[in-house]
Amino acid sequence: MCGIHGIYRFDGVSVEPRILSAMGDRTRHRGPDDQGEHLDGPCGIAMRRLSIIDLAGGHQPLSNADQSLWLVCNGEIYNFRELRSELQGRGYRFKTGSDCEVLLHLYDAEGDDFVTRLNGMFDFALWDARRRRLLIGRDRLGVKPLYVLQDWQRLAFASEAKALLALPGVSAELDHQAVADYLHLGYVAAPGCIFKGIRKLPPATLLAVEDGQVREWRYWRLPEHITRDLSEHEWAERVRAQLEESVRMQMVSDVPIGAFLSGGVDSSAVVGLMARHSQQPINTYAIGFTGGEAEALYNELPYARKVAELFSTRHREIQVRPDVVALLPKLLWHMDEPLSDTAFITTFLVSEFARQDVKVILSGVGGDELFGGYRRYLGGHYARRYRRWPRWLRRSASFAARHLPADRHSGILNSLRLAKGFLASAEMSADERYRSYLQVLDRRSVAALLLEPLASASDPLSRAFAAAGNEDELNRMFAVDAETQLPDDLLLLTDKMSMAVSLECRVPLLDHQLVELAAAMPATIKVRDGRLKHLMKRSLGDLLPDDILNRKKRGFGTPMGAWLKRELAPLLKRLLAAEVVQSRGLFQHAVVDRLMADHQANRIDGTDILLAMMNLEIWSRIFLDRRDPADVADELKSYV
Repeated sequence: MCGIHGIYRFDGVSVEPRILSAMGDRTRHRGPDDQGEHLDGPCGIAMRRLSIIDLAGGHQPLSNADQSLWLVCNGEIYNFRELRSELQGRGYRFKTGSDCEVLLHLYDAEGDDFVTRLNGMFDFALWDARRRRLLIGRDRLGVKPLYVLQDWQRLAFASEAKALLALPGVSAELDHQAVADYLHLGYVAAPGCIFKGIRKLPPATLLAVEDGQVREWRYWRLPEHITRDLSEHEWAERVRAQLEESVRMQMVSDVPIGAFLSGGVDSSAVVGLMARHSQQPINTYAIGFTGGEAEALYNELPYARKVAELFSTRHREIQVRPDVVALLPKLLWHMDEPLSDTAFITTFLVSEFARQDVKVILSGVGGDELFGGYRRYLGGHYARRYRRWPRWLRRSASFAARHLPADRHSGILNSLRLAKGFLASAEMSADERYRSYLQVLDRRSVAALLLEPLASASDPLSRAFAAAGNEDELNRMFAVDAETQLPDDLLLLTDKMSMAVSLECRVPLLDHQLVELAAAMPATIKVRDGRLKHLMKRSLGDLLPDDILNRKKRGFGTPMGAWLKRELAPLLKRLLAAEVVQSRGLFQHAVVDRLMADHQANRIDGTDILLAMMNLEIWSRIFLDRRDPADVADELKSYV
């Protein structure tokens, strides 16, 4: 696990070591244990290393015997032992015990197709000195991020965008189309990036530079065919077996390992399966919030405690009242791009807590997308029931819904918020209904908010829907998630916030073989009669108790909407004041004022869009105004 970066110059000029060093300095937190670089004329590749496997011998860059191939790799290859044994049988000799060395010899043996043999989370850069060819790539699901900058002079890459800002002639500028996409979804989906001139390499993508030419292609996509000849019992057996194998494989480590535990189905399943494959108690970590009703809704510590007791883990938990004002500038610097998902705050806090004991953590991220765990997956189920109502009743319900209050941080108001959202979308097509559940702000409202008109009518969700299969509605949604929210929101924040404290976070529920299995599962088995994660829960029936399997879902976030109405209200007003908004030149301040007023009065739940705009302003002060995050934090603290 580390951060990688590098440069290929089209003009043939040799890469300067000081530039590679400057890029690495920006991502020191990703790899505090070691660093290395290899320069060969117009190509330079480098890394910062967090030592996890082969602590003494895993220094990078790695090379083959005749030093014709050089590699830097960020991540873990979970099937490296099997691949290593196979390659040794084919005559290859290994210099180290590093999992990443298998990439070198597998590339030598099988060419670019080698990447399809890998089971892991990774991004890598491989320099083929014989062909004077650079190959970079990213894992199937996009667990590890990779940013690319290309101009007439060079192609550069890095695990974090801020490393590319260290290049001569590169400065932080806003990509206005990316701003529109961000306001719509709350994150910037690949290949977009908030920085003009920088892009994300999409998941499951390879990029090669050879003879001055750049070629990019996908090497894997979700299978679209649905398997319908298996019984529910057979599906449950297959899912359980693959879950067991995924967790077992991802427990390999030469350093202490632990797990995040929320008490939800996904993290509880990971912990339970880890306990079955460990001779020592598992280290588990949980987080909760102190405060009133809003904070209590996000406090899952009692459930986490129950699971910890069930599996006799070495459990630690913290209850926090985070200093959000001080945290946000620091975390947005680490994120590289603004985000409206408050899970990045909780992920950082629990990562920082776990890092006191362990260097590797397992997370339950991905289970909701694979097996149908979000309420939005029930939209079609309830829409079919809704359409049986008489037309006059539907019209009346739709009219009444427009006047319902909306707030996610009170039990009753949150139920009304969900009802309001459903009734507003019930007559839409499946794609547009799903969009309405995911969006932070609808596209028409984004256009009204922005001073400059949108450059393109296209957006990431439209492109993802166009590429998705049509065999069943639920798996179509999963395919869209896998192209957008999963890699560019959940996995991006998981990587950036864990690596901010030099902690490696693994996601066994996104093992690609488990993902392929889930993608082939009929929707009627994944979600049955309104029961989310029906099949997954059945597969875990002998592992977890009913009150964990069937408990009401809560997101891994913070009560931000309540905070924006209370203790953070002065910060919000200062950051989105008319003079600030007009000076930044992005938004119509009258629209901003209306959004704040509607949120305060519970006419809308404006948590996500207000946080999106607030975080964009904080991000702008750091990256566009070139201010130190600590300096920005001091300024923000004076506002509250």
